[in-house]
Amino acid sequence: MTISKPLGPFRLVTVNTAPERAKRLIGRVVEDLKESYTIIHAGNADSMQAVRGIIQKEKPELLFTASMWTPEQAQSIIAEAKSIVPNIKTHSIPQGLQVEKGPDAVVEYLKDNIPLLLEHTRSKL
Repeated sequence: MTISKPLGPFRLVTVNTAPERAKRLIGRVVEDLKESYTIIHAGNADSMQAVRGIIQKEKPELLFTASMWTPEQAQSIIAEAKSIVPNIKTHSIPQGLQVEKGPDAVVEYLKDNIPLLLEHTRSKL
């Protein structure tokens, strides 16, 4: 029997106007996925203007935009992050998911989508 080591560590920055909620939800996701992935929530930008500074400081491998951003805003945030860390992996939570279906839906959504994002990384190693 082989015991596989979790993939990572991956430093994650979130972009969410509610930093405590972001920390709480990402904490749940990280805990649920810890057997497969080591994800460190390195920080949160609480505005679009704060993205550049935190990306420059943390140099994360992952960036997630929260569901309060419109698709256009999320694309702008991602473009800003990629201008600093070109190979950053990004994901945008669908607009309105938190408001329409609540925090549990966001956690489940991320647990379903993070493996797809990170397995793509593994195939390139």
